[in-house]
Amino acid sequence: MIERRLRDRYSRQTMFPGIGEDGQAKLISGTAIIIGCGALGCNIATLLVRAGMGRIRIIDRDFIEYHNLQRQVLFDEEDIRAGLPKAIAAERHLTNVNSSVEIKGIVADVNYTNIERFCSGANVILDGLDNIETRLLINDVSLKHKIPWVYGGAIASSGMTMTIIPGETPCFRCFSAVVPEPGTMPTCETAGVVNTAPALIGSLQATEAMKILVGSEEINRELINVDVWRVTFHKLKIEYRKDCPACQGKYEFLENRYVTKTTSLCGQSRAVQVVNTKVSEIALDELAARLQNVGHITQNEFMLSFTADDHEIVVFRDGRAIIKNTIDESLAKELYNKYIGNLS
Repeated sequence: MIERRLRDRYSRQTMFPGIGEDGQAKLISGTAIIIGCGALGCNIATLLVRAGMGRIRIIDRDFIEYHNLQRQVLFDEEDIRAGLPKAIAAERHLTNVNSSVEIKGIVADVNYTNIERFCSGANVILDGLDNIETRLLINDVSLKHKIPWVYGGAIASSGMTMTIIPGETPCFRCFSAVVPEPGTMPTCETAGVVNTAPALIGSLQATEAMKILVGSEEINRELINVDVWRVTFHKLKIEYRKDCPACQGKYEFLENRYVTKTTSLCGQSRAVQVVNTKVSEIALDELAARLQNVGHITQNEFMLSFTADDHEIVVFRDGRAIIKNTIDESLAKELYNKYIGNLS
C-alpha cells in the first residue's frame, strides 16, 4: 500500500494502467544505482526521483564545468562556483525535488575494487557513462549477481539503449565484445552532442527501470537506435554470442586487476584521470599543507585543486586525481607521483 501522503503526489502516474498503485508501491520499495551523472545520468536521476523510486545511489567521479550546463540538467552556475562534484550537486538538487526518496551521491571512480559494493542490494543498474570499459564492468556485475541493467549512450544527435536481463536476454558483451583502442571512437569533444539526444535516451532508460521494478511484460529486449536530428528510430534484435565469456560465467573485467590506471576523460577538455587502487582515502588537509609552497590551493570537503608545472591538478578524497591540460597519460602519472604520492 502507498502511504496517504504520497498518493496525491503520484496520482497521475498510478492512473496509468501499466503502473497502478501496486506498481507504484514496488517503485517506492525499489533501489536503483545510476553510474555516471553526465547528461544521461542527470536525466535518468531526475525522472526516477520524480517517479518515486525509493532509493537511488548516484556514482560519479567528476566535477562540474561550464560546458556541462548545455545538457546536464541537474546543475547550475552556483554548483560550479561552489566547486561541487557532480554526485554531490545531484544529491542536493534532487533532495529538494522529492524528500521522500533516499538519495545518496557518491564521488568515486567505478572500478573492479568497488563496483560490487556499490551495486549491492540494487534492483536495477542504469548506465549514465561515456566509456565502454566501465559498461563491460557493469555487465559482469549484472550477470554475476543477476541484477538487470539498462545500457544507454548518446553522441552527436544519436543515441542507443538496450535492457539486459540476466538469464533472459543477450548481454552487452554479446554485441560489444572488445574495448576500442583510445582515440578510435567519437566522443562529445570530437563529435559534439545535441542536448535532446541524451534527454531522449535517458527518458527511455528511466522508463525501462520503472518497467523492471513493476514487473512489466513490456520490457524492451532489443537495441534501440535513435537520431533526434534526422528523426529516425530503429530497433535491432541482438542474438546471443556463442563464445561470449560473460554469458558463460567468466567475468574478465571484474577480474582485471591493476594497481595504477590512467584514463583520458571525455567530459574534461584535455584531461587524464589517475587512479591508485592502493589508496582508499587521502587526507586533503595534510596534502594541502604539504603543497603550500607549490602555489594557490582551492579546497572544499570533497576535493583539492592546485596548479603546478602549467597543469591544474584536482585531487579527490579517494586518492584519484584529474590532471588537466594534457592527454599524455605518462606525464599525468609523473605529476601524480611528484605532487600526490608514489605510484610505483
